Amino acid sequence: MSSGQSIESILKKMMEMVGNSKEEIFEIGEESRNEHVTLKKELQEIQQNVIQLIEKSERTELHSRFARNRLSEVSKHFANYNDMEVREAYEQANDYQIKLALIQQEENQLRERRNNLERRLMKLGETMERADHLINQINVVINYLTGDLQHVSEIVADAQEMQKFGLKIIHAQEEERKKLSREIHDGPAQAMANVMLRAELVEKVLDTQGIEKAHIEIRDLRRIVKDSLAEVRRIIYDLRPMSLDDLGLVPTLAKYIKTAEDHTGIKITFTNVGKERRFPANMEVAIFRFVQEAIQNAYKHADPETIKVKLELGAERVTALIKDDGKGFDVLSKKEGSFGLVGMKERINMLEGQLSIDSKPGKGTLIMVQIPINSIEETD
Repeated sequence: MSSGQSIESILKKMMEMVGNSKEEIFEIGEESRNEHVTLKKELQEIQQNVIQLIEKSERTELHSRFARNRLSEVSKHFANYNDMEVREAYEQANDYQIKLALIQQEENQLRERRNNLERRLMKLGETMERADHLINQINVVINYLTGDLQHVSEIVADAQEMQKFGLKIIHAQEEERKKLSREIHDGPAQAMANVMLRAELVEKVLDTQGIEKAHIEIRDLRRIVKDSLAEVRRIIYDLRPMSLDDLGLVPTLAKYIKTAEDHTGIKITFTNVGKERRFPANMEVAIFRFVQEAIQNAYKHADPETIKVKLELGAERVTALIKDDGKGFDVLSKKEGSFGLVGMKERINMLEGQLSIDSKPGKGTLIMVQIPINSIEETD
């Protein structure tokens, strides 16, 4: 069997495995989506029931107050009432007190169920997002593997064609990131309308049960909104930071590095040398993704205590350096099969830049990229 046939056989098996995995992930996403719809309907019903119970509690509380006043009146002027009237006053007051206790117990149970549903819906939302993200990654893999398998050896041998192929994939990824970023950015704003109903409940609780219970509801509501907003912002920033288009490369990198430092617990420093200015969009995206990928790789694999990021904006070229004091690795024996490294190289090659990696076991890692400015401006 020739090497070309061996590659084709391997690719076919990989395609089959990847396709099966994609189907399984899709089923997980669909099951989560269906459960999300069901639980959301149940949550809406519970929220409506809570409102109705609050109104019912108000009416019962009013009747109970009248009954207690009646019982107090009978007790004060006991001699003016017969045994039947005394017994009726006592039983009525006791009956309303029991009804009120049962209503409050039911309301507490509904609130607990409501909180459990909200937590479950949040988890399901995360599961759906992860499933969609994994499917998108698998689609990238499939796009790499679904070329003309009969000519795969020729494609691999032809570096120029391989580069164009990789650049198309990267371009498609960036366009998809932009689309998802806009959708996620706009979508949660609509979802926050559900918070309004919760706010109405807070008002009801304040009127009926006092400020202490209202404070508990407000703190819980604020936590949910804060957590949701933080997660949405993190997802948007990972997909494509909108500040890259608005503010440029240096401010966006500074903000990302501060966020990464808070998230990872690793001390990350950022140094910018040279006159700050705007660059073509494809160059800014490439450098940002390069730094992002390098930091994430160090966090996941190198276990560093510190990471240093340096950006040099020269007259002829832009240089980005990322250095960590982590475990390091043997560059010669390191398998370079990850899509992160492939994508990083393709981005740099697209801009006629140079990428170098210097690392030794126990000595940390230094990654450097240099991109000529003139060629970028000419090809932009």
